[in-house]
Amino acid sequence: MSATVIVGGQWGDEGKAKVVDFLMGGHDVVMRFQGGANAGHTVVTGAGRFAFHQIPSGLLYPHVTAILGNGMVIDPQAFLSELQDLVARGIDVKGRIHISSAAQIVMPYHRMIDNLLEADLKKESIGVTGKGIGPAYADKYLRRGLRMGLFLKDKAELFDIVKTKVNDANKLLVLFGAPPLSAEKVASDFAGMRDRLAGLVVDTQELVHDMKARGKRILLEGAQGALLDIDHGTYPFVTSSSCTVGGAVTGTGLAPRDIGRVIGIFKAYLTRVGNGPMPSELTGDSGNELRERGHEYGTTTGRPRRCGWFDVVGGRYSVLLSGYDEIVLTKLDVISGLPRVKLCVAYELDGRRVTSFPQNPEDLARCTPVFEKMPGWSAEEIKVDRYDALPAGARAFIERIEKGIGARVSFISTGAAREETIVRDGAYSFDRT
Repeated sequence: MSATVIVGGQWGDEGKAKVVDFLMGGHDVVMRFQGGANAGHTVVTGAGRFAFHQIPSGLLYPHVTAILGNGMVIDPQAFLSELQDLVARGIDVKGRIHISSAAQIVMPYHRMIDNLLEADLKKESIGVTGKGIGPAYADKYLRRGLRMGLFLKDKAELFDIVKTKVNDANKLLVLFGAPPLSAEKVASDFAGMRDRLAGLVVDTQELVHDMKARGKRILLEGAQGALLDIDHGTYPFVTSSSCTVGGAVTGTGLAPRDIGRVIGIFKAYLTRVGNGPMPSELTGDSGNELRERGHEYGTTTGRPRRCGWFDVVGGRYSVLLSGYDEIVLTKLDVISGLPRVKLCVAYELDGRRVTSFPQNPEDLARCTPVFEKMPGWSAEEIKVDRYDALPAGARAFIERIEKGIGARVSFISTGAAREETIVRDGAYSFDRT
């Protein structure tokens, strides 16, 4: 049974969680393949609004098994808090959550270093979440990190390992002029979490291949978006992991041939959190209006998101990177009711028109948008359940995006709730019973 991959097509915050939740009825397993507590995935159901950060957002279906993959960096304290919140709200998680023993641990000193490094950059700061993601991935690639398999050791050995790591990290904190951490306290805290985590930590590479062999339907959930990819995004204003389709392979242990469908998630406009170039950004009252209409504030940080019109150039680049079989267009309701809408269809760079996404972020920063204006449509007209019932203006907007980026829109989200989703004729079908 081949796996389905969900990838953010822009700078993150595209509404991936709603799409994962919508499609989970046709899947048995959901697996996060990268990122950590810097992600914020919000799902709205009849039971209310749920904010996920590290736990895969498909868990709300009672038949679903959730896996935190080896490509993640996991903050164990934040994970346990998130898990407890779900249990307190009546979600039965028993036997349904597994954590890769190979996933890296975000340590308290990673969070401190993250904020110290960001403060040191001053005006050239990246705009990180301060969750310790970058330093945790840095330790992974320096081969100095701790992995979640640590919680399978006995408490005494775990205590000694953590104490040694904290003492080593304190040497770096002192160089920054920061107060050292109490190695005894951190080690004690980790030993105290051991019993709650040990039963969840497994060899997920073996687990996911066994599930595949048994015909289980697997959905791989990514965080952030293609334009924030560590290799292919607007470096250095990126996240610290591979959030294109390539990350779904390295972050799960599945082989490329195991992936049967790749779905890109795009918002009907554009948002970005943190610093870095964004050619189609709207500033002033226009940007503020779009932010308020879309309630564009970070799920994890609460920070206001920068807003702009849909960027066809960036979208085409995203399709090139991940080869989406289809895309989902979210938040069409947010731009409905405007007298006109716009698409950024090209850039002006140093006096010439370009339609390719510059790899050099300094070039992208010098790009100005070339907009194509289109007539708007009323908000009431999109509350339909068929694509052909959408107003002509909305359909023209969607089809212009399809033509521009080179991928078909199969699903259109017209609101936050599960049922506010239009499945287009000929879309890749899922049994949602």
